Order: sequence, then structure tokens, then C-alpha cells
Amino acid sequence: MLYAVMSGFVAAALLPLLHRFLGERSSLIAALVPLALTVWFATCFSRVASGEVLVSQSSWLPEIHLELGFRLDGLSLLFALLISAIGALVIPYTSAYLHGNPRQHQFVSATLMFMASMLGVVLSDNLVLLFIFWELTSFTSYLLIGFDHEKEESRKAALQALLVTGLGGLFLLAGLLLLGTAAGSFSLSEILRADGALAGHADYTLFLGLILVGAFSKSAQTPFHFWLPNAMQAPTPASAYLHSSTMVKAGVYLLARLNPVLGGTEAWIGWLTAVGVLTLLTGALMASAQVYLKRLLAYTTVAALGFMVMLLGIGSARAVQAAVVFLMAHACYKASLFLVAGIITHETGEADVRRLGGLLRFMPVAGACSVVAAVSMAGLPLSFGFVAKELVYASVLDRLLVFIPAVAASLLFVLVAFQVGIKPFLPGSSDSSGTPHEAPPAMLAGPVILGLACLAGGFFPQAFAGALAASAAAAIQGGPVSELDLQAWHGITPESVASALTLMLGIAAVFATGHWVRIGSAMKPLADFGPDRVYLAELKGLNLLAVWQTRVLQSGSLRRYVAIIVLAMVGLFVLSVLRSGELPILNRNTPLTLPSLILGLLIMLGAIGSMIATSRISAVAALGVVGFCVSLIYVLHGAPDLAMTQLVVEALGAVLLVSAFLNLPSFHDRKRWVGRFRDAVVAILGGLAMTLMTLMANDVQLAPSIAHYFAETSVLLGHGRNIVNVILVDFRALDTLGEITVLAIAGASAVALLKLRMAGKRRS
Repeated sequence: MLYAVMSGFVAAALLPLLHRFLGERSSLIAALVPLALTVWFATCFSRVASGEVLVSQSSWLPEIHLELGFRLDGLSLLFALLISAIGALVIPYTSAYLHGNPRQHQFVSATLMFMASMLGVVLSDNLVLLFIFWELTSFTSYLLIGFDHEKEESRKAALQALLVTGLGGLFLLAGLLLLGTAAGSFSLSEILRADGALAGHADYTLFLGLILVGAFSKSAQTPFHFWLPNAMQAPTPASAYLHSSTMVKAGVYLLARLNPVLGGTEAWIGWLTAVGVLTLLTGALMASAQVYLKRLLAYTTVAALGFMVMLLGIGSARAVQAAVVFLMAHACYKASLFLVAGIITHETGEADVRRLGGLLRFMPVAGACSVVAAVSMAGLPLSFGFVAKELVYASVLDRLLVFIPAVAASLLFVLVAFQVGIKPFLPGSSDSSGTPHEAPPAMLAGPVILGLACLAGGFFPQAFAGALAASAAAAIQGGPVSELDLQAWHGITPESVASALTLMLGIAAVFATGHWVRIGSAMKPLADFGPDRVYLAELKGLNLLAVWQTRVLQSGSLRRYVAIIVLAMVGLFVLSVLRSGELPILNRNTPLTLPSLILGLLIMLGAIGSMIATSRISAVAALGVVGFCVSLIYVLHGAPDLAMTQLVVEALGAVLLVSAFLNLPSFHDRKRWVGRFRDAVVAILGGLAMTLMTLMANDVQLAPSIAHYFAETSVLLGHGRNIVNVILVDFRALDTLGEITVLAIAGASAVALLKLRMAGKRRS
């Protein structure tokens, strides 16, 4: 499974090279990767359907007990097949859709990386690994949504999707870390064996809330739904792939995956059901008032995701089975409708459904595919969507507060299905910029295959989806594989009556399309108070904060930079002392002599002199007193070599500083007593903090001292009695060589710069 996931990344890396030799044909070759993955996953079906879980483990970070673990059960197999199969259809579609675009191979590369990232999410058997792939889907979708980066709308939509899902990812990371800590393992296989024990953990509410925020933001649940319709700025292949069958269902997958250990509680049922119902109503109502093809489909995707989350929240066996079948049906008809919408826009140049009509005689194949997908979306009998809708109704009939919103959303699905999939092909005129014509075979292959899937799921639902859906539902419930009886017609049942009612109301809504549009237009002012406007306000506030912070911290004043660094250090030190409740104690290991007291007094006077000096030369001289007194302290303690080094550095530093200061402006700002007092306070606080930290460090012994080792072996191994010299040239020879090399390079660079400056002066 590791090779299956990595194949997408490898193919994406090799595609630019392949494009240099084969041109646009390289995209068709790239489609072989998801096709091969589809075949491989299909070969695993019989083993998974029998209840077997395929696990693959590879060493990753054994020091912290993390492995590259992947697992394939019914749930992950369902998603893996959707991801790879639809990817195998979208990439050839892309080759025709972006024909002549010089950046076509870049889009396909990003699509392959996205596919691999999504496979990583659904196959990961490790929470940390899952999160890494989760964030990779956000990054790669950012590349796909912002593909037309010369357009401001595309850049804004890509950034919005990245920020919203990325922020949710941070919440998810915290929740997964807490979950793994509570379970005592980050392995999903081990966590799933906990069998609901985590629901009674003291931190259950905390990590559940964090995980739900991450899942809701990824799957566009209210109030995070606004990023998905805005992401329709992406090219149609990306919309069909990311926002109908893969990325937006990542949150649904995560909720389904964790249902056995987190589900069944009042918090789980309450939050998922409430958010799901609110999302499906929001998406359906907003979709009914749209007039552009992709935005109509985008809002119905939001509603469909709300359906899935609501069903997972209910959590009964019927509801879970309905969620799985609905997920499959939605992927088939929605991807097909997105691809047909792209064909219409690509061939006519028009996306407003009010200006489209009479396209069937120009696009008979695309029209037939569109009608089949629309029929499935509307839930008409003998379609896959009808089978899914019957299951949904059967699972919510006894819950009136859920059943009514489900019916309301479903009837609006009928309206949108007509608007997108049927109306453009009905007799009428099309206000297009060009002459419509049938799309090339590469663009038609996807809608044709997906349309056939909609028909197969409607006529032969049990053979087409029964075993796979049952296996996925069993993985969600954490139990053995159970039978799932899917039929094209169950006879006259309460759910069939509800379905007929939905169709009649939906048809009535079709005849009142103009009223829905007017209602939507009247409700547009409410968008000023919606989450999209909140996002814009927060983004504006973040930018203002960044400008203010940059103005304060990046002022151009070196003195302010030093003061900020010192005060931050002091603040962290004080905070650590307050948390520990301990202050360092002065343990005097050596006797305090008169020379040491005199030198200490001179150092203090030199430091004070540097603060009150009125010229830079005086300040340098005062600092020189400090340095020379420190060198004398080294002499008193028997380290003449250190003293000589200190003397040389002090002398050289004084010369360099004086030479540099001669060309600087006057020292007038130091005459202000307020600035000098402020600098003195900062310096004293920094000095006290460093002194106390040194005393605290002096009392800490994390390991046995190695001083005795160097004292005993310097003569034997290094043939020298100066222990410091032996350490530098023998025990740490490579380290010293590196320091010398750095100094040599710096010196050579300085000489080169000086020569360039002198040469420039001679030329001038």
C-alpha cells in the first residue's frame, strides 16, 4: 500500500520530464497510474468483502514508536476505489479540457499529487501519518483551485480554501494528539480495538470537539461551507475531482473512521445531527437560487455532505448503510454533472443556465449523460440516486425533526437537477459566444462511464454496490460484515411514498424556478452577516495586525531589536521561575579575594560608564575596561591563554568599532535622559536574568562531569598539559577546523568587498 500511495507522487515528479518528450500525450499516459491503482484495489475486493483487513507496516520513526502503517478495510477500499477510478476519468478529461494550455502538465501533476494525498488519508493506519496527508490535500487543492493564478478571483478562492481547511487542520492535529495520548497509541488499528472505551475518557469532549472542527471545515459543514462554492474558480476537472468525490469527503471519511470509538454518545449524535441538518438545508436553499452551473452543483454538494454527516450522527445500522450508498451515488452523479457542466462551458462559453437551451441536437452524447446523472440526482426510480434516497428516508422516518429537512433538501435537489442536467438540453435557444458542438472523446469518457454507473446502480443495485457498501458500513460500525439488501423497488412503503411526495414537490419547484431565483436575490443582503463576510473581516483584521506588528517589531532600530530580545528573554525567565516556584541560591565554590572584588567593581563602573557616555568613543572605551578586567579575572584563575585571547579580541574589537563609528552620525539621541534610563533598565534586567540563569545552571548536573576525563587523558592522549588547548586541537579538532574555515571565508569575503570598493573609487 505504501507503493500505491507513493506512485502518485512519483508520477507527478516524472510528468514534467515526460512532457518534454511527448507533449500533451503525457497526460494520457499519466492516467494509467490511477487506472492501475483502480485495478489493484479491485483485486483486493474479495478479501476485504469477506471481512479481512489488509495491513502494511514499514519502519518510520521507531524512536517514538511511529511507523508507516496502512490499512485496507471496507471503508478505506470504498474511498480508494472512488479516488483512483474518478482520477482515471478526470485526467484524460483534463488533457482535452486544457488542450493548448502550456501548463496542462502542471495541472495534471498537481492532480496526481492530490490523488496520492487522498489515498494517504484513507489508507493511513497512523494518526500522525493521516494528518500529514490531510494537510497535503489542502496544499495540493490550493494548487488546483488557484491554477488560473493570473485571475484575482482564483487566487482569493485558493487562499480561502487553504486558510479555512488549514485552520481546521490545526484543530484536528490537537484533537488527534489528544486522542492518541488518551488511547496510549497512535495506531488506528489499536485505537479501533478500544471498542468505545475512549468515550468515557476525561478528555473525550475536548478531543471530540477539536476533531469535529477539523472534519467540519474540510467537509464544508456550516459555518465553514462558504469556501467550497468559492472554490469553483478552479478549472472544471478540479471541481469534479476535489469537490464532488474526494477532498470534501475527507471529513466524512474521518468521522466514519472514528465512529466505532467516538460515536454513539450524546455529544456525537447531537453535534453531527444538528450540524448535518443545518448544512443540508443551507446548501439546498442556497443552491435553489443560483443560476451558474458550477455554483448550483457546489451548493448541492454542501447539502449532500450535510446528508452524510447527519446520517453518521444518527449512527443506526440503517443510517450508516444509507450514508455509504448515498456517498457512492453522489460521487457518480455529481462527478458526471460537473464534467458535463465543463463540457457545456468549454464548448459554448456560457455558464448561466438562463441563457442555455437547445444543446441536445449539438451534444447528444453529453446530453444523454447529463440527463441520466440528473435523474439520479433527483432520485427518480431506476436510478442509483433513487436507491440511496429510499435508504435515507427509511433511516429517518422515525425522526420527524430530521425527516422534514431531508425531504425539503431532496425536493430542491430535483429543482437543481433539472436546472443543471436537463434544461440546457431542452428545446430552446442558447446565447453562447460560439457554435456548440460535441466534446472530444477524452471529455466524454468520464460522463459516459459515470452515467452507466448511475444506471447500473439503479437497475442492479445489489450486484453493483451491495457487497462493497456492506463492507464499508461494517467498518464504520466496527462490527462484522452484515448483509445489505439493495433493490431497485421495494414496493409501496412509507419511504416510497415520501419519495413520490418529494418528486411531486420538486416538479412544482421546477415550475416556480423564477420565484426561487427572486427569493435568492432578495436574500443576498443577508450574506453581509454570513460566515463568508466574517472570514473577510477576520482576514482584514489579520492583515492589519500583521502591519502593526511589523511596524512595531521591524522598526529599523537596532537598539529596539536588542531591547525586545532581552525583554522577551527576561519575561520567559520570570515565567519559568514563577511556574517552578524556585529561585537560584548562590553557592560560592571559591573564596572571594580582594583583587576579585576590585576587578568586579571596575567591571560595574565600566558598564555604568558605557550607559552614561555621551559619545560612541567614550562608550567603546568604557566597554574596553569591562573586557580587560574580565581578562584579568582569567589570569587570577589560572587561565592565561583565555586571558590573552580576551585581550586580543578586546583590542581588535575596539579598533574596529572606533573605525566604524567615525563614519556614523552624531550621538545626539543619547543625550536624552529618558532613552538612557530606559536602556539602563533593560540592560540591568537582562544582566540580572543572565546572572540568575547562570547560577541556576551551575546547580544543575544532568550527567557526570567529564572534567576529570580531560584532566587525566590530556597528557596521555594529547601530549599536552594545557587542557584547553588539547581539547581544541585534539578532542574537538574538527569543530575547531570548522570555526577556522568560517573565519577564513569571512576574512576572504571582507577582503574581496574592500577590493571591489577600492576599485569602484578608482574608477569614479
